[in-house]
Amino acid sequence: MKNTESLANFYEQQFGWLPKGLELEHGHFNVFDLSPLVDKEHSTIPYKRRDFYKITLLYGKGVVLNYADKTVEIDGYALVFSNPLIPYSWEGLEHIEFGHYCIFNQAFFHRFGQLSDYPVYQAGGIHVFPLNEVLYNQAESIFMRMKEELHSSYLYKYDVLRGYIFDLLHFAMKMHPDISKERPAGNAAERITHIMFELLERQFPIDELHRSVQLHSPSDFAQQLNIHVNHLNRSVKEVAGKTTGEVIAERFLLEAKKLLQQSPLSISEISYALGFSEPTRFNAFFKRHTNLAPTAFRKK
Repeated sequence: MKNTESLANFYEQQFGWLPKGLELEHGHFNVFDLSPLVDKEHSTIPYKRRDFYKITLLYGKGVVLNYADKTVEIDGYALVFSNPLIPYSWEGLEHIEFGHYCIFNQAFFHRFGQLSDYPVYQAGGIHVFPLNEVLYNQAESIFMRMKEELHSSYLYKYDVLRGYIFDLLHFAMKMHPDISKERPAGNAAERITHIMFELLERQFPIDELHRSVQLHSPSDFAQQLNIHVNHLNRSVKEVAGKTTGEVIAERFLLEAKKLLQQSPLSISEISYALGFSEPTRFNAFFKRHTNLAPTAFRKK
C-alpha cells in the first residue's frame, strides 16, 4: 500500500483507464455518479492519504467514514469533504444507495484561491454535513450543473466549474453556526496553530513508505516553526483550547488505534513507528489514555 493515492492510482483502480490530459498544468477536475462504485465487490476504501480533493454527495445507511481526527457514521443524506491533508477510509460502501462526487487537485485552483483557507478543508474542521431531502436536492442541482458544464464546449467552462465548487463549500459552511460566524482573518496564533496541525497530520498514515514520525514533542514542532515552545503552547491553547502536548497525544493515540486494528505491525513496531524509545513507554501511554493495554485493545 502506498502512502498516498494519486489521481492516476484512483482512475486505474476505479475504472481501469486514465483520462487524457491528466497531467496538464491547468489541473484536473471530473464529476461522477456514485452508482458505479456502489456495485463493486469491495465495500471499503482503505485508510490512506490522497493527493486530490473530493466532494461527495450521498444517501446511505450505516456508511462509516474514518478521518484522521474522527469517525463519522452516515445515516441518511450527507455532503462530505475530503482533502490531501487528512487521510481517510470508507466502510460500508454497499450501503450507499445513490449520490455523486467530484474530484479535483490544487493545481485546478492555481491563482484562483487557497482551498486550505476554508474550515471544511482544515485539520480539526467539520468534514461531514448531514442533510435532509430538501438540502440534498439543492446540492444535487449543483452537481447536475457541474456535469452539464463539464461536457459543454464553453471556452471558460473550468472557471464556471471552480465557481460550482465554491458554491458547495459555502452551501455547507452556511449550514453550521460554528464556521459560518465571521472571525478574525488569520491572527498569529491561528496561523501558528494551523501550521502545527498541518505538520502533525503530514506524518500520517504510517505504512511501509512512511515508516515513522519525526516530530514527537511540542519542542520538536516549535523548532520546526522556528519559535519558542512557550509561544507555540500559548497559540495552540488559545486557538484549540488544548495544550500542544494534548493535541499531539490525541493524534498519536488515534493513529495507534488504527494501526492496532488495521495493520499487521507488531506492537513493538508500532511503538517505534510512533517515536517511542521503547515498547514499555508506548504501553504506558496507551493504557493511560484508554485503560487498556495495546494487546488487549487489539484483541477486542
